[in-house]
Amino acid sequence: MAHRERSLCPGPLRFHWQKVQVLSHNLYTVLHIPHDPVALEEHFRDDDDGPVSSQGYMPYLNKYILDKVEEGAFVKEHFDELCWTLTAKKNYRVDSNGNSMLSNEDAFRLWCLFNFLSEDKYPLIMVPDEVEYLLKKVLSSMSLEVGLGELEELLAQEAQAAQTSGGLSVWQFLELFNSGRCLRGVGRDTLSMAIHEVYQELIQDVLKQGYLWKRGHLRRNWTERWFQLQPSCLCYFGSEECKEKRGTIPLDAQCCVEVLPDREGKRCMFCVKTASRTYEMSASDTRQRQEWTAAIQTAIRLQAEGKTSLHKDLKQKRREQREQRERRRAAKEEELLRLQQLQEEKERKLQELELLQEAQRQAERLLQEEEERRRTQHRELQQALEGQLREAEQARASMQAEMELKKEEAARQRQRIQELEEMQQRLQEALQLEVKARRDEEAVRLAQTRLLEEEEDKLKQLLQLKEEQERYIERAQQEKQELQQEMAQQSRSLQRAQQQLEEVRQNRQRADEDVEAAQKKLRQASTNVKHWNVQMNRLMHPIEPGDKRPTTSSSFTGFQPLPLARRDSSLKRLTRWGSQGNRTPSPSSSEQQLKSLNGGEEAPISASTPQEDKLDPPPEN
Repeated sequence: MAHRERSLCPGPLRFHWQKVQVLSHNLYTVLHIPHDPVALEEHFRDDDDGPVSSQGYMPYLNKYILDKVEEGAFVKEHFDELCWTLTAKKNYRVDSNGNSMLSNEDAFRLWCLFNFLSEDKYPLIMVPDEVEYLLKKVLSSMSLEVGLGELEELLAQEAQAAQTSGGLSVWQFLELFNSGRCLRGVGRDTLSMAIHEVYQELIQDVLKQGYLWKRGHLRRNWTERWFQLQPSCLCYFGSEECKEKRGTIPLDAQCCVEVLPDREGKRCMFCVKTASRTYEMSASDTRQRQEWTAAIQTAIRLQAEGKTSLHKDLKQKRREQREQRERRRAAKEEELLRLQQLQEEKERKLQELELLQEAQRQAERLLQEEEERRRTQHRELQQALEGQLREAEQARASMQAEMELKKEEAARQRQRIQELEEMQQRLQEALQLEVKARRDEEAVRLAQTRLLEEEEDKLKQLLQLKEEQERYIERAQQEKQELQQEMAQQSRSLQRAQQQLEEVRQNRQRADEDVEAAQKKLRQASTNVKHWNVQMNRLMHPIEPGDKRPTTSSSFTGFQPLPLARRDSSLKRLTRWGSQGNRTPSPSSSEQQLKSLNGGEEAPISASTPQEDKLDPPPEN
């Protein structure tokens, strides 16, 4: 919403009162907010500074419009179209010669993609990493590849041409596509299809789309449908124009997707299991099945994590990675600056050491000069003494005692001078040692302080790395346990399905055996019926007048001859019934005919005579 707010008021422009009313009315309509014209008049009643300005309109926009917007209560695409209409009329320039690569609809979609991927600060810019990401998306949709160096050179040219650093504005971004410098001569229609595909993926959250075969729920037939996968549902249409929606499969954290074996002439099958139903589908090949199952599992994972958009999450992760890179770069620059400071401090210490060495050399020269001066004085003194000695030799006789005393005094003076010189030399050596010890002590203290600081920084870094490694290890273990549980659940489901299949096969085999036994019994019963029909036909043979049949050999005891007319009619019926070749009399009908021939009384059938048994044996089972 912040992007749209900046788009609606792009600067300190002044609007006419009627334009403000029209803009407010359009915003109320698009955002599905009750229109309140009285509030607009009340807000600007005391504005005596002249025409209404965008600075004065912004408080009204925030208070009466944007604060009343409810998430999901309006169509975002309609609001984007209104913002595009307001901003493109002044800022978007189309080539008058018709050489632009983008149509108005494609420019609107790229504008929406820019707002989605741009940084959350005004003025809106898209950093080079996001420009490169979007360009790669569009080019990969057109099956084109571009090198990293070529993209960096192109973005550097655009930034230099716009005299900006840090990214591109939306109008520079649209001009980059309109110029065609990054498209390698592709057609306008191809570019439009690629932009539409990327727009569906990033803005409309279409994770995957394509044709799949779907099995019906009632008729159980297979039909080819165009599927669109979003984080919350899987919709299918009659064709890829998406005009006729045939159904929706809702997705939640309880759903799962499983791969099915090939059967019924269908291959590369898989199913989506929801709480109320299982949907069976078939892909064109194994790669498509793998892509669809992975995409559906991604949508289910997003639902389980409570996320509504995959690419919003990916954009946030890319932004965090850029911030981490910036922090690492800043830390590296800070480390280089610290090393540079240490190097300067080292050079300064070396200069001070050189100065101290030069001072020491000057002190040595002074000592040498002083020693030379003393030696010169000593030589002069010695010469003076020698002159005195020569003078004393002249007056040796008179001055012998005095000369001895002076010699002794001169010897004492020389000894005193030597002692003084030795004492001075020891004092100088002690002074030099003390100065050197103080310098070494100061250098050691500085080195120890620097080492302690470095060790403390490294210890903090090691502790941070250890905490990150522990978090990564815990996350990896949790993911591994979830994967193991999911694999175990799938394995148990597969074993249950195999057991059910084996039970179905056994039931089918038992059913086949029962059918064969029933058929065998049916054939046996049919054979018995035919046999008894033949016997009955022989027994029912009409008796001609004058025929004599001994009653003792009859197989029906107690048989009483019927009247002639009744017996003839029964014989005719039997003859007519036997002449129908397509019908087989049943034992019950034969018994009824016998009953009618015996005058309605049931007569027990005695054992057949030996001749009849010999002529007509019963059929074997």
